[in-house]
Formats: sequence, structure tokens, C-alpha cells
Amino acid sequence: MIRNLFLGLLFCGWTLGASAEDGSRLWLRQDTTASATIDCLLHSQTLNIAQRELNRSWKGVPVTLQLCADKEHLALGKDGYTIRTDKNHIVIGSLSETGLLYAAYHLIRLQETDIDLGHLDIKEKPAYEYRILNHWDNLDGTIERGYAGHSLWKWEELPDVLSPRYEAYARANASIGINGTVLNNVNASPEILSDAYLLKVKALADVFRPYGLKVYLSVNFASPMVLGKLATADPLNTEVSEWWKKKVYEIYSQIPDFGGFLVKANSEGQPGPCDYHRTHAEGANMLAEALKPYGGIVMWRAFVYSPSDNDRAKQAYLEFQPLDGKFLDNVIVQVKNGPIDFQPREPYSPLFGAMKHTPLMAEFQVTQEYLGHSNHLAYLAPMWKEFFRYVDPDMLRAVAGVTNIGDDVNWCGHDFAQANWYTFGRLAWNPRLSSEEIADEWLKQTFTSNKDFLVPMREVMLESREAVVNYMMPLGLHHIFAWGHHYGPEPWCEIEGARPDWLPSYYHRADSEGLGFDRSGTGSNAVSQYPDSLANIWGTLDTCPEEFLLWFHHVPWTYKLKDGYTLWEELCYKYDTGLKEVRRFRDTWNQMRPYIDTERYEAVAKRLDIQVNDAVCWKDACLLYFQSFSKMKFPKDIEKATFRLKELKKVHLPITNFECPGADILPRKE
Repeated sequence: MIRNLFLGLLFCGWTLGASAEDGSRLWLRQDTTASATIDCLLHSQTLNIAQRELNRSWKGVPVTLQLCADKEHLALGKDGYTIRTDKNHIVIGSLSETGLLYAAYHLIRLQETDIDLGHLDIKEKPAYEYRILNHWDNLDGTIERGYAGHSLWKWEELPDVLSPRYEAYARANASIGINGTVLNNVNASPEILSDAYLLKVKALADVFRPYGLKVYLSVNFASPMVLGKLATADPLNTEVSEWWKKKVYEIYSQIPDFGGFLVKANSEGQPGPCDYHRTHAEGANMLAEALKPYGGIVMWRAFVYSPSDNDRAKQAYLEFQPLDGKFLDNVIVQVKNGPIDFQPREPYSPLFGAMKHTPLMAEFQVTQEYLGHSNHLAYLAPMWKEFFRYVDPDMLRAVAGVTNIGDDVNWCGHDFAQANWYTFGRLAWNPRLSSEEIADEWLKQTFTSNKDFLVPMREVMLESREAVVNYMMPLGLHHIFAWGHHYGPEPWCEIEGARPDWLPSYYHRADSEGLGFDRSGTGSNAVSQYPDSLANIWGTLDTCPEEFLLWFHHVPWTYKLKDGYTLWEELCYKYDTGLKEVRRFRDTWNQMRPYIDTERYEAVAKRLDIQVNDAVCWKDACLLYFQSFSKMKFPKDIEKATFRLKELKKVHLPITNFECPGADILPRKE
């Protein structure tokens, strides 16, 4: 069956309006004032959006949109599509209206990235059915780990006032294939399930629906006690399960395409089934049973750690792997990409591959909690591609990204942080895209295709994450940030009464002998949670990749690395290299002024200045502190310290984990 929607798009011109010269339009900066002739046999909200997008942006031959239920399109699923050149027009086909919308955006993307449109033969389907953003937004408007202002969701105005940014948000997500959004923080308030807030959620869902974007909610496991006044939240209690069934019925009565629940349970003080001596599977399955009649899912986070003698890196595996195969089929266990917590570099979480009978979804962090917040330029595609080198994309059922979006004019705080939102969507659709391809797409759509801009800034993007690793925590160092907000360096941090695994010394283990956490067979043996093929390599000092060296081993200061340098010398050169790299990024950006608008040029330049200064502080703080253990001299050819250790130890950063620091938060001498 084929139903044709013919769009005769005849353009006589195309211009970019001056209003596009700010960061608010993200990568959707195409515009035209040309008229078009559109012949459309069928109409719906979603199809009208697809037509509008093509009408606004498409400069080529006429386009035919086809709703298809043939064998080819059935195999591509409801979100898949084909785009083919047929004589003097282009034919787009999909099983669904949403698929046609995705195809329209892809066709525009091809045009804006200078792809030859003469002989198209494209067949696309997303790698994952669920491609979801996780907002850590609170009901008071703050965002946990939010570095781009306050929440987009103006709860106090909803449902009566609908900000135009809600539709702009849905449009941006649809353009890169994101099809779900969790509106609220995983540290959830039960109030989100109250009658008043469900009306507000419904208002957002109604705006998002034509763009194929479903809403999900993070829920507090103790909600039956808070809202329902029950005496318990025990998942095996009949009253509790009935309360959840009634609540789910209420939700679907108002939001028929509601996606489901995200749950953080028994982690960092959140309530959960373990409070009642039940398992995570029993808790998740109780919610899954309530959602199943409506097609909803439960995303149950595996981020758990508690005070114990076990290495924190081992705890999620120890708690969840024995539950493999015990979850219902509409439960997806959501696992952070690494075993600790979104560090600038981690090995992948060993749960991937160890739960062969349980659907898993990878949780990436788009917001730069540990990579300089929205002050540092850090393109994260290489980090996520590194994960996929070890974890076959086909092993996953879904992907989630902890978003970096706020109500700042440019959405993400740093104009280049927009690239990470874009990248998450593109990799969620196709994890086999390369970092280079995505960087090119984003730069061309967001700035310009001019090669004098494109080539040097692509290089900056591709090298930026490794530069951050070098000036923060090279060679497998991790979690040596300042207390609470994770912005600046504080490897010496000691807080009276704090748990050991909340302090940097737990992770770096610096002493007179060496540096690093021994997770080999002679230490915590966390390496044994990985397949033997990797464990044998990572668990042996001489064969462990140097990028993970201090993650898996406590290494003597005098140990010789492959390049002939001692550990101490290599550490010094890594920090020095990271600083030099970010200075080079700033120099490169200073040459880009002729190619972009003044507003974005100055905003990025300001942040690169901050990043250079922060890199100086990181280098000096870490090397001076670790030198107090190694007692070794600095190599003569690295840059001398700008600060003294005593100065840096006196620095206290007066910020919370709900904001991005300003320019003067770390000491400056440059």
C-alpha cells in the first residue's frame, strides 16, 4: 500500500535571516523567504510539520512523500525511511508519519552538508527503538548538574502558558531522531505524580507529540507513601501495587502515548525495594506490570553504590549481575557507560556483556559534569565512540543521554556544547557514524562550510576531549575533583566524616611508592568482572593500555612506560601537553573571527580563556600535589608552575552543583 503526498517545491531564492546569527537556533539555521507550491492529499500535525520544514529549507527539486506499508518499509520499522532520486524529483517513503518527518530532516541535512543530491538511494532505520534524553530538572526550576541556566519547564506557568521554546525543543530533537524525554530529575519528587503536575506534563506531551517525542517521568519509589498515604512502599504489598496501577491508569487517561518511568532506587539515599529486603528486579517488575497494558516501559538505573569494603567500581556488577534474566521484558536496566560515574575517561561498565538475558540501555552524560561544565570545549563523540569500540551497539536495547539543556539563550551554556546534544542524537540513531562525520555535519549546519573554518575547527573538536583528559586526569586517573560540584582540581580533598569513596584519595592512592588504584588480581580484582580476553591484558601492568594504567594498577613512580619515560615524567608531560593543546585551541579560535557572527565569536573566546586558565590550575594543582609523594624533579622542558601548592589549597569554590562557575572562580595569573 502506498499513499502519495506530493510536494511540488519550486524555489526561486534562499536567504539566511540576520536573526539567525545567535546561538539560539542550534543547528537548524536554514531559512528561506521563497514561496513554494505544495500539493498534499493528506494532512496531520506531523505531516504538516514535515511539509513546513521542507517548505522553509529545501532548495531542490520537487519532493514526494509516501506512506508505505510494503515489505521494504515494514522491515525498516515505524521510524525508518527511504530517500531516492526518481527522474526529476525525490521520493521519501516511510511506514509512519514520524518516519517521514525524520526523512525530511535528513534530506535537509544532506543539503546543508553539501552532499550530492543527484542520485540518492538511502535506506535508514534507527539502531534503537528508544532514544531518550534524561533531564535532571527539579520542580523548583533548578537543574542538577545543569550549566546552562534554569529548567526549560516553567512549571509555575504550566499548563496555561506554553513557552515557544517547548516546540523549538521538540523540533531540535526530532531533527536528530531523539524520540523520548524524561522531564524530571532521577532524584525525583513524588509531587510530579500529583494531579496538578500531571496536567502540566500533559500540556508538554501535547506540544511534543507531533514531533514524535514521548514524555517519560522519573518517579520516587516511595510515592505511594507520600501521595497515597500508605504505610509502606514494599513492591510485594498488594495495596502498593494497586496504587501504582491506579496512578498509571490516570496518566494514560490524560497522555495516551506516555512512555513510562525512569527509576533511581536505593542509590545515594533514594528509596527503593531493598528497603524492604526485596530485589531491584522485584521493584522494577511491580512497576512494569502496571505499565505493560499500555505499552509503557521501566528504565531501572543500575547506578548503585553504598558504604562497603568493595571497590566502588565493582558494586553495580555485584548487585545486578545475579539478577540477570529476572526482569520482565518491558524493563530495561539503564547502565552508565563506565563503572564509576561519567569520568573523562573510564573503561566500559562490565555489566555490558554480563547480563545476556536482560535488556540494557547505555546512559551517557551529555552535560559536562566532569569535563569543565559549560566553560570547557569538550566534544564528546570520541569518548562515546571509545565506549562502542568495546561494547557492540547491537548488545543494547536503548540509549539515554543526561542532557545539557537549560533556558540560556543558546540552550547549552557553551555554543560548542550544542554539538554534544546533536552528537547524542546522531549516535543514538546510528552508533556507527564516526566522530569526524558528526563534527562535519554539526559545524556546517551551525556555522559555515567554509574550509578555512571547517578544517581547523574540526581538528579542535576531535582533539578537545583528549586535551581535557590530559590536563585533568591522564593515564587512568579519575575522580580527583573538588568536593560536591566536580569543577576544579582537589586531589588533596579531606572532609571530616565523609565516606572514603567520596574523596579523591580513595581513587588516586598516591603514596611514596607510586600512584593509581590496584584493581588487578593483587588488588580489588575488579578486572575479573571483564571477559578473560580483556582481563588478562588490563590486569597485567606491562600489557595494560596506558590510557587505563592508573585505573587498574598502583604504578611505581619510576616505572618505565613504552616511550621510555618514567611514570612521573609521563604524568608531567601529559599535563603539560593538555595545557598546550587548549592554548592552541584558543589561538585557532582567534583566527575564526572573519567567518562567524560577533556574538558567538566573543562568547566562545571568553570560555576558551576560562578553559586555558583552568588548565593551568589543574596542571599545577595535580603535579605539585603528586610531587609531594614522588619527591622527583619536574622535567626541564615542561612549563614551570604558575601557582604554589599552598595557594591552590586555599581555594574554595563557592558554587553548587546547579550552576556553571564564572570567569574568576579559579585563581588567575595569566
